[in-house]
This record gives sequence, structure tokens and C-alpha cells, in this order.
Amino acid sequence: TAIAITEQPVSVSVPVGYSFTLRCRAQGRTSLQYQWFCQYQSDCRLIPGATNQDLPIIAEQTQLYTCRVNDLHRNVVFSEWVKVEVHQCVARGLPPQLWQGEPVIVLNPSEQRVEVGQPLQLQCAAMGVPAPSYQWYHNGNLLEQQKRKKLWVSHTKVSDSGTYLCCASNTHGEHWTNAVDVHVGEGEILPPAEHFQLFHLVFVLATGKIALLVGNNRYQHHPNLLAPVRDVFELSRLLKHLDFQVVSLLD
Repeated sequence: TAIAITEQPVSVSVPVGYSFTLRCRAQGRTSLQYQWFCQYQSDCRLIPGATNQDLPIIAEQTQLYTCRVNDLHRNVVFSEWVKVEVHQCVARGLPPQLWQGEPVIVLNPSEQRVEVGQPLQLQCAAMGVPAPSYQWYHNGNLLEQQKRKKLWVSHTKVSDSGTYLCCASNTHGEHWTNAVDVHVGEGEILPPAEHFQLFHLVFVLATGKIALLVGNNRYQHHPNLLAPVRDVFELSRLLKHLDFQVVSLLD
């Protein structure tokens, strides 16, 4: 082709008011001209004056962006569409002043109780530059098909019960959400007090081996460890094969 894009812009996920730059680079046989466009909902428009390779942005609202590149012979190519996701209200997890774009969790999944056959949805969100990718885990096992912010199971089974968490990662590192419990059962679900009593009774009557695993990644005066949450799940799986009852506590 007469024009080849050598550097595509990348999607980002940032807090409102954050300043950053989208970049597009191309090569051609003649001098090239650039023009940036943005799309909000169904409205796509040219950005006046955005005719450079770099597009400086102060994040205000979630939008899509693309860059048009043309040469003197009327050849035209467009960059990939990228998403600038803007988090309007971030109570916790704000990036520090020296934030380098590593993932920061801004929405953790919440505990769910559903009946068999009903849908299950868990949701998380993270900021990052570039925008993080997501991977969900169930009882420490990677869920191959669950690679979005929202985990969706249309018809739950009892085997879907357990502990879920999600890893958000980009080129700067990874960060894990809180682990949450999902209970899938038939009929009436025990109220919290009765549920606790039954849980306590199981432990009183237990005669086998019990393992308590604690994975902590949030120390006040110590750098974060590499992967304590993942280690807890790996150890949990091994101990269960050795007939241990395993209790896992995270952070």
C-alpha cells in the first residue's frame, strides 16, 4: 500500500482529568497529513486542529478515537479505533502522583448468591495505560473464556459455586481484585446467622486435616509481593488433593 501505519494508537483507562497523548505513526511515498476523529455514542466528528501525529487529551468522558492519514496522491488509511475509558467517580484506587500506567483496581466484584439455573454476573474494572486486559479465575483455576471486565454465566450449576477473582494486567504489571464467594444452590438460601451456625458446626464435627492459608499483598510498610494471591490458590489446590479442608484468607 502507498501508506503503512507503523504505530497504532492504544486504548487507555484513566481517571477524569488525567492528561495523556494518543500517538499514530505512518510511512508513505510522499509527505503525510494526519487528522484525528472522535466518536461519542453514535456521533462521529472531526477534531478541529488535531492534525499532528500526537493527540494530547485531558480525559473528560469515555470516547472512541481514530486517526486518518493521507498523502499527496489522495491515498487514505485509518488507524484502528481505540477506546479512551474515563472513570468519572473513583473513590479508591486513585493512581499515585508517580503513576506509570500500571493497573489500578477501581471496582471489585461483589459476593453473589443465586439459584441453580439463574444467571451469574461478576464485574470489575481497572485503570491502566495501556488499558488493562482481564482474566478471571474460579477456585484458582483460569477460566479460558472469561477475559472481559464482566464475567457472565447464563445458566449456573452447583459446580459454579466457589471463590472468584480477576487479574488486570498490561505492559507495566498486574493487579488482582478482591476474592469473592459465589453460592449457587437450590431453593431457599440460609440467612446469614443460620449459615454461620452451619459453617461452625461443620468445623466442630470435622475430624480430618484443616489448612489455613493467608495471602497478603497489602502491607503498610513493605513493597507488594509478587503473587501471594495466586500462591494461595495453588497451595489450596495441592492441599485439597491431600485431603485437607482448606480455608483461604486474602488481604
